[in-house]
Amino acid sequence: MKKKGAVMEKEQALEFLCRVAEGIAETFGNSCEALIQDMSQKNHPILAIYHGHVTGRQVGSKEDVYGAVSEEETILDLKHDLVNHLVISKKGRRIKSSTFLLKGEDYHYALGVNFDFTELYQAVKIQEDLLHVRSDLEKAVTEEVQGSLQEIFDGCEELMGKSAKTMNKAERLRLVKLLKEKNAFEFYKAVPYISNRMGVTRYTVYNYLNQLEP
Repeated sequence: MKKKGAVMEKEQALEFLCRVAEGIAETFGNSCEALIQDMSQKNHPILAIYHGHVTGRQVGSKEDVYGAVSEEETILDLKHDLVNHLVISKKGRRIKSSTFLLKGEDYHYALGVNFDFTELYQAVKIQEDLLHVRSDLEKAVTEEVQGSLQEIFDGCEELMGKSAKTMNKAERLRLVKLLKEKNAFEFYKAVPYISNRMGVTRYTVYNYLNQLEP
């Protein structure tokens, strides 16, 4: 990295990254771990770490963010930053992880940021469960009512011996009388349903009911 035409020295780079890491950890709280790793060394030992309890690591550790150490001592030569990736730790913790690279002539550092959002994730799942509903209540009531109304209407239609839509006026009047005797009109939104089944207007159904009044 160059600063005002000059190359940032190794000590300057490390001091700068440490300040940034500490600031990030402080800004985002105890669930946020920030660390500096030496990418030029095998298994990338940690040079500085803030809120290391997030992954259970400390200075000198060669464990990765998953909590494992490679059986072979290797150097991971990353070419690009890795930003906002999901990590599931050995303990099942959910972590948002980002790695930012800083290279110089004699150093190769990585700034790691790991945010444990396990509790937030669980809270969201609980919220989703609390907000879940089967359906709209009015729709559910209407479907329940129409199911009962359908049984009554079908039974009355069967007694009449023909489809309501093929009946003449006198027969429709008799059908409405049967429906009234079965308490069909006591149901929620009964008239719209019955008028639709009979193929007449709601006004016509109300008119039939008025004619049945003593």
